[in-house]
Amino acid sequence: MLSTLRGTPALLLCACLLASCGSQKKPVVVGSKDETEQMILGEIVAQHLERRLDRTVVRRAGLGSTAVVYQAILSDNIGVYPEYTGLLEAEILKEPADKNPQIVFSRVKQEMDRLAHLDVLDSLGFDNPSAMVVAAKGTEKVASLTDAAGAGTRWKLGMTYEFQSREDALQALSPYRLSIASRVIDPKQLFAALEKGDVNMIATRATDGHLMSPEWKILADDQKVFPSYEACLLVRKDLATAEPMLRPALGELSGKFNLETMRKLNAQVDIEHRAVAAVATDFLTQAGLR
Repeated sequence: MLSTLRGTPALLLCACLLASCGSQKKPVVVGSKDETEQMILGEIVAQHLERRLDRTVVRRAGLGSTAVVYQAILSDNIGVYPEYTGLLEAEILKEPADKNPQIVFSRVKQEMDRLAHLDVLDSLGFDNPSAMVVAAKGTEKVASLTDAAGAGTRWKLGMTYEFQSREDALQALSPYRLSIASRVIDPKQLFAALEKGDVNMIATRATDGHLMSPEWKILADDQKVFPSYEACLLVRKDLATAEPMLRPALGELSGKFNLETMRKLNAQVDIEHRAVAAVATDFLTQAGLR
């Protein structure tokens, strides 16, 4: 009897600990690809959720390509990550992206729910399509890709491996019948190569921070060959169900960005070499979310 009584406190302690462990919430994990913009957006999401959920959020930044990060959310290694509607349609659904951004959004939202039980939240507020960029000086008469095709110039095009391989990128340029010799360049070296004259045109994204400078200009995609790339957040539905405050918190970020804002944020990291966490904190403060 005495031994039984002596064991009772220990049993009660074990029971309490087990109950405590069982009641612990599953970690909220925010992921991102290995691009500056993605890591900034991921950190903004993580900091915002920490404030709204009042607990630590796990970060898994710089995971890799679209395919890698998408697989991570399918495997429940992450619960939230920033993505682009047009990229989901082209790379994940393997469909030609519609020219109408509303149609792209509706299609992606429907299929992500049906195929993967993922929710596509409303746009963060900016579109980030491919952008063909040249030096502003010396190309005063070239304002569009049609102009570039008719300029009689052999364009030395610098691009990333991703741009080369995507059907909605390099292959999409074919209607312009540009005379080009292309080469793959590290994303961080694109503008340096353009500045040195190693190439005279580069393929980047519309929100690239270097485009804050008047030294460069985007050639208008007058035939609209590049699809819409509306920035959004992709969320596991089971996580949103388990965390009732998650969806409303993430919804506060919808519409808080625009093209110029995202360029500035990218420039602060890529050109000014500020820390991603500091840039994210400043954005949330200026947006009135802290």
